Amino acid sequence: MKKSNSYLGKILLGIFVFLILFPILTMIVWVFTERWAWPNLLPQVFSTRALDEVFGRKEELIQLFASSIFISAVVGVLSVMIGTMTARALVLYDFAGKGFFYFLSMLPFLVPSTVFAMGIQVSFIRWGLSNTVIGVVVVHTICSLPYAVHLMIEGTEAVGNKLEEQARVLGAGPWKAFFKVTFPMLMPVMLASMSMSYIVSFSQYFITLLIGGGSVKTFAIVMVPYLQGGDRNIASIYSMIFLGITLIVFAIFEGISKLWTKNGSGEYYT
Repeated sequence: MKKSNSYLGKILLGIFVFLILFPILTMIVWVFTERWAWPNLLPQVFSTRALDEVFGRKEELIQLFASSIFISAVVGVLSVMIGTMTARALVLYDFAGKGFFYFLSMLPFLVPSTVFAMGIQVSFIRWGLSNTVIGVVVVHTICSLPYAVHLMIEGTEAVGNKLEEQARVLGAGPWKAFFKVTFPMLMPVMLASMSMSYIVSFSQYFITLLIGGGSVKTFAIVMVPYLQGGDRNIASIYSMIFLGITLIVFAIFEGISKLWTKNGSGEYYT
């Protein structure tokens, strides 16, 4: 019975890996393909035209990366800060309407992004935030907050506030008690929350297009039209770059988290 379960697990794992790797391998082939028509199993014409076209515009590509990384990084930091404060309020304190505020923190999950973007655009035009980086950062933060809040709630519940209260009893002020005791233990969760918020922001297209009005260019703004237009060569290149950036971001945050824990800064986080 155990052997059959082991074989079944390996088969399911193999199928899962295949379903992930096969589309990636297909995109890699399309990067170097000029023509691949149905029903041929192999491409008819190979070419580096798409590579030359994309990487031939190095300055534009660098500016695009800088803009996207800056916006997503700011969104990640803001999401963690707001998520941490929200999580501590919901977990550590009792107050009237607590359940309602928890529902509000999860509301962006329930409202379709198109409805949200079209509704908030009117307000942003009145406030002068339309077609600005600040406006894009604000809407990205709103979309990223549910992920940050949910992760920080779980982390805050695991850490609690007992050690922080002991530090307060021993004479530490509220800020010092938090940053010296609770903050190191929450750091791994904060990094996970920041990476998730970063990726959510980095992948936003419709909201960025509507609020940014085409003036604020991000990687998704340039990539998605190629996906919709059917230019598979260039779309595949941008998709591979997007995948690479995503993996690098997760690897960086994972490395920082492991280094933080290894150095003993997160020794209380269990």
